[in-house]
Amino acid sequence: MRAAIALADDGGIDALSMRKLAKDLGVEAMSLYNHVNNKNDLVDAMVDLVVRQIELPSEPDWEKAVRQCAISAYDTFLRHPWACSLVMAPGGLRLEENPRLHYMEWLLGRLDEAGFSPELTYRGYHALDSHILGYTMWHLGHSAGGDDMTGGLDPEDFVAQLIPRLRASGYPHLAEHAEQHVSAPWGETLREFEFGLDLILDGLKKAL
Repeated sequence: MRAAIALADDGGIDALSMRKLAKDLGVEAMSLYNHVNNKNDLVDAMVDLVVRQIELPSEPDWEKAVRQCAISAYDTFLRHPWACSLVMAPGGLRLEENPRLHYMEWLLGRLDEAGFSPELTYRGYHALDSHILGYTMWHLGHSAGGDDMTGGLDPEDFVAQLIPRLRASGYPHLAEHAEQHVSAPWGETLREFEFGLDLILDGLKKAL
């Protein structure tokens, strides 16, 4: 699983094949089928291993615990960008040893134990989970499409050239937003993730 994850981290999930994995491990491809049924089975197990890296703190304060878990999930999916969209897939209906179900149960449990009503637990879970996965996929999507959009230019140089064109074309607000991107380097997106996360947590505290 670790070897397969390393291949996917390096080239994306589409770059992973049973033949390439076997070559990296120094074995025959057919021998892998002693451990997994097929590539889908392999990928499910890889996603499970990635999700196990997400911290589920025992911190008694629900807000601190949920915040720590959310940031850990964001960091985890940035390290393994191929896994973010796959984690939303069912991955079979097994109930035993399922890290994705364990994560969901933990988050729902923390909200319930904090005293949220069933309705607020339901809505709060969706707000938190959609921010974690949605913001991460937004970040990864923009990162992946950067080279195609900029034509190989450095992103900051591209945006700097684009700003006067935006203003001249009647998009002053978008130009200002682009300037903010230039002054806040792309690598510092954690603070943007935390900004949205804290808005959700503050709203949940008020509702509670």
